Amino acid sequence: MNKNHNDSQPTECEEQFYLSLQEITYSFSVSQTTILDIIDEGIISANKNEQDEWQFDNEAFRRIRMVLQLTRDLGVNLAGAGLAIELLNEIERLQRLIDHK
Repeated sequence: MNKNHNDSQPTECEEQFYLSLQEITYSFSVSQTTILDIIDEGIISANKNEQDEWQFDNEAFRRIRMVLQLTRDLGVNLAGAGLAIELLNEIERLQRLIDHK
């Protein structure tokens, strides 16, 4: 998977935020293992802070939501969900190129 997940930077009206692993697992009602598997698959990138705690930005939050929807609703595995997200991002990028011409 592509490790550069900054394709959709926050716009002027969006604020960058960071959530902990505990906040992410609570928000999505999933285990830490599920989130760590998503990181291991390369679908999201997350950093650790000075206290060695995982931190997830709004792009990671968005991607986790999409992965969980694909796996829960369609039964797609993590690799398939990651590929689907990459393809959707590429479609969005190409659409922006078309719109700006």
